[in-house]
Amino acid sequence: MTLRRTLLLLGTVLTLSACGGKHDDSAALAAAAALGPQATAADPLARGRYLVKAADCAACHTTADGAPFAGGVKLASPFGTFYGTNITPDKDHGIGNWSADDLYKALHDGVAPGKQLYPAMPYTSYRRLSRADSDAIYAYLMAQKPAAVANHEPELSFPFTLRFGVRFWNWMFLEDALPDASTGQTAQWNRGRYLASALGHCTECHTPRGTFGQLDGAKPLTGAALGRIAAPDITPHGLAARGWTAADLQTFFATGIAPQGSAFGEMYPVVHLSSQYLTHDDLRAISTYLLGDQAPAPQPLQPVSADAAQLEAGRNVYLGVCAGCHGLNGEGKPHVAVPMHGNSTLRQSDAHNLIAAMLDGIGAQDFPGLERMQEMPGFATQLSDMELAQLANYLRTTWGGQPADVTADAVKALR
Repeated sequence: MTLRRTLLLLGTVLTLSACGGKHDDSAALAAAAALGPQATAADPLARGRYLVKAADCAACHTTADGAPFAGGVKLASPFGTFYGTNITPDKDHGIGNWSADDLYKALHDGVAPGKQLYPAMPYTSYRRLSRADSDAIYAYLMAQKPAAVANHEPELSFPFTLRFGVRFWNWMFLEDALPDASTGQTAQWNRGRYLASALGHCTECHTPRGTFGQLDGAKPLTGAALGRIAAPDITPHGLAARGWTAADLQTFFATGIAPQGSAFGEMYPVVHLSSQYLTHDDLRAISTYLLGDQAPAPQPLQPVSADAAQLEAGRNVYLGVCAGCHGLNGEGKPHVAVPMHGNSTLRQSDAHNLIAAMLDGIGAQDFPGLERMQEMPGFATQLSDMELAQLANYLRTTWGGQPADVTADAVKALR
């Protein structure tokens, strides 16, 4: 489900342990790992459970109707289809014969017993996990109920079926550390760096990739379109431009809903399966890391001008199909739909996610606590390309501070 499961990577895993040593800050990351509450938990299984939640393992390894961690989740990519593997203690299909060393080698180097792993498993980020955290994850997984569920082999086109090919990819692109989009030196920033970059592997979805599927280190967290819903820019500048504050980010990660809108697309399962379970201190650390120790001020909405006739046409569409849930003036309705004013999706310079949501709709979503959002229907069959473009422009200019530059052709391209 998460974008990390749709990585644009070529093939296998690291067999050359010497590759990628340009940014070795393992000591700093190890120190940051020890700052978390799980480091001193009396129950080692509780610590492992917390780390598995923080690493969002269920998103790739648990299907909606399957046994926990039994695999089978489909991971689409431009190179073919991968499937999340069985990581229960089953000895025939899972990791029941693995040692703690084996798991650490898989997470750190992408090498499993007897084979190389495809980097659809984001070892490019997990490479920074501490050995202590890897061992705690291992202990928790080995305490789960074994599930005798066979793994699905990847469905790839040639030459990506040749696993050894990514030995060269690793030699060229694998790094011991990832570049940061923010700056900071505090313990909180460093803890957030470990949580976001190593455990949460945010960069796998939010950093653009090059021709060979490698992360573009010159543009960390500036956004990437790996799935139907693109991962937005979450650099300090990008977040501030859409009105985010550290407090709002904490609320969003904890509940899935903030003044800037609710989680949808690939971000919904991140909140649902992972971030809602993190402690207040760890959520604050992640927010600090994303914005930096000196967070930029959130930018207010800027008024924009647009053709009056076009806006009137868009408003008429809004009143016809949107106002019943989002309110006559975009105020939203609790337990039904989020407000439109200042919505983060409307404030994105690229209208891709807005158009995709209007075409496809958004399923009903349950959030932590008693909050939920009703299903938003897709309008692909109800509205024309021109009507959807008019609606998008009305939403963006009225409540997002963005120009009315969405065209019917842009909508058609995403159908």
